[in-house]
Amino acid sequence: MHKPTESWSTGSGTEETQGVREQALGLEPALVRLLGVAHLFDLDPETPANGYRSLVHTARCCLAHLLHKSRYVASNRHSIFFRTSHNLAELEAYLVALTQLRALTYYAQHLLATNRPGGLFFEGDEGLTAEFLREYVTLHKGCFYGRCLGFQFTPAIRPFLQTISIGLVSFGEHYKRNETGLGVTASSLFTSGRFAIDPELRGAEFERIIQNLDVHFWKAFWNITEIEVLSSLANMASATVRVSRLLSLPPEAFEMPLTSDPKLTVTISPPLAHTGPGPVLVRLISYELREGQDSEELSSLVKSEGPWSLELRPRPQQAPRSQSLVVHIHGGGFVAQTSKSHEPYLKTWAQELGVPIISIDYSLAPEAPFPRALEECFFAYCWAIKHCALLGSTGERICLAGDSAGGNLCFTVSLRAAAYGVRVPDGIMAAYPATMLQSAASPSRLLSLMDPLLPLSVLSKCVSAYAGAETEDHSNSDQKALGMMGLVRRDTSLLLRDLRLGASSWLNSFLELRGHKSQKTQVPVAETMRRSVSDAALAQPESPLGTDSLKALTDLSLKSSSESSDTPKMSEMSQSLETLGPSTPSDVNFFLRSEDAQEEAGAKEGASTKDRGLGSRATFPEGFHPRRSSQGVIHMPLYSVPIVKNPFMSPLLAPDHMLKTLPPVHIVACALDPMLDDSVMFARRLREVGQPVTLHVVEDLPHGFLSLASLCRETQQAAQLCVERIRLILTPPAAPQP
Repeated sequence: MHKPTESWSTGSGTEETQGVREQALGLEPALVRLLGVAHLFDLDPETPANGYRSLVHTARCCLAHLLHKSRYVASNRHSIFFRTSHNLAELEAYLVALTQLRALTYYAQHLLATNRPGGLFFEGDEGLTAEFLREYVTLHKGCFYGRCLGFQFTPAIRPFLQTISIGLVSFGEHYKRNETGLGVTASSLFTSGRFAIDPELRGAEFERIIQNLDVHFWKAFWNITEIEVLSSLANMASATVRVSRLLSLPPEAFEMPLTSDPKLTVTISPPLAHTGPGPVLVRLISYELREGQDSEELSSLVKSEGPWSLELRPRPQQAPRSQSLVVHIHGGGFVAQTSKSHEPYLKTWAQELGVPIISIDYSLAPEAPFPRALEECFFAYCWAIKHCALLGSTGERICLAGDSAGGNLCFTVSLRAAAYGVRVPDGIMAAYPATMLQSAASPSRLLSLMDPLLPLSVLSKCVSAYAGAETEDHSNSDQKALGMMGLVRRDTSLLLRDLRLGASSWLNSFLELRGHKSQKTQVPVAETMRRSVSDAALAQPESPLGTDSLKALTDLSLKSSSESSDTPKMSEMSQSLETLGPSTPSDVNFFLRSEDAQEEAGAKEGASTKDRGLGSRATFPEGFHPRRSSQGVIHMPLYSVPIVKNPFMSPLLAPDHMLKTLPPVHIVACALDPMLDDSVMFARRLREVGQPVTLHVVEDLPHGFLSLASLCRETQQAAQLCVERIRLILTPPAAPQP
């Protein structure tokens, strides 16, 4: 059995940092090559962002963690407070993560060799894409969901991600119990202490869930925020508004004037796809009570939300109608959430913008696949324009705004409005939108291997459900999910008791653990490396690596009798990291040394398309073997059905003449988001056809930051950026000078 206590003092002098050095020195050339060409894929010099840059940044961040931890071990290994098992497990986890990131850089180089110049998405044979994705999803992911969870994000986000991951694995465990009739309670979701104190167990369970549980599980989990108690708690921390009313729009056709000739009209029919005519739910949010918002006509459309509904409060006078209106479409992977989930930040928008907001509750997949959501959003958009006076607006300026899947629907609703010949919005604000639903590989989508909020397998299941291509047997899934949510909602007082008991149990577990925790030696201020979110472990976990890898980790220890001997090696690694400067335009081949360029070019001429495809047979250098998942065969739909190429589903694939009908577009994306390349390529397409577009990329935040707007300063600033883009759209253009 391995004895970690001895490992720190008995390591061989020639192999002290073998594991880290091997991966770091193997990774450095790949990172340098990717940085050398990254600028070729930016939107413009002022917006240096694309998946290649993000992948390099993430790898460097992981390497920085390893260097920081190694220095900490070197400085503190003799302390009586030094926790050997914890530090060994921490080094082990980050070394596995670095190995997996090295594999991703090789995949990225493969994309460079295969894609057309400047293209971020692979556009070749779909069979090759499927082969690549199937190979990619076999990579081990659990290391990114345990001790390394969220290492790439801003530190303020990591505690939230840890809470979400513990809740997810607990929910997944009891989702299985519910399927077998054992049931689930709210307390059981928060009292799984072993997941809180055992990062390796949590990471393995997280990996199992994202790879094996169906879309109905994710629908149920993401809809937890819809529970009355939780949504009320969220609203308590948000702005107080005068109006928040759920409206039910009747499925009745109406006429809209054509923009080319207002004397002519076109009929807007109610949604019909899949389920036939039915009402469309929307939520009206207004910071002030404005004219028309308390009218009898609008009141007749109000849908009761039960005892928790927020009703209008009498005011001495009404504010006049606003000149503007925001039509909002929420995200949720096309399968989950409603306007209620997004209400907290929408209330803030209503306060800061001073305009009414109408948020559309479209029907969700898989029960209502494409194009049902598009039909409902278009119907509600047209209804809002026609009846803007009831909503407290004159309708002079209209902004479409949405996040993630909602951003996709904003683009497609505008395209549909142009196709019908009716008024398009004055602008679109899309936060981290999904514009390519086809199963195309890209460098930013490689980041889904480690993203706890948007793993590739989960993304594929959501898109497959939206495309109507779900083939799994879910005859009882709806009842199971609803049964679970019903059990969680069973009684408000019992839920509060369970939450209190669960939180207390969880907190006590940590306090008990912290009681055994000793004071850490202070790290020099100059070492401004990001901290790991995992500070606790009850005991040394079983190694997820093989014996060779464990030996390499053991050899990371520094010889007790020769501390100075480590300095050159640590300096060498630090120098390697520091030499990876920002990407600048340079005369550099994609990822070959100059002396290899001619040889490679000759080889490509004689290679078949399949030989040059995305298959992994020649992806990795000899002797390099990334870890593979232990979860067995993964069922991951590759959403390759033809409908995903429909421009009303994947607006990135829309022809030029359709893109030219879009209004000014403002995109706010995340540098570490697997969907980043969707935003970059869509902005490039719009710019190529002469359409006004801006792209702003925020650093160190995850996909979905709008829902985390109140979490920390960074998310608040990013949310404020979205508000500023909407304000820009709602501001009338200045009159030309005479």
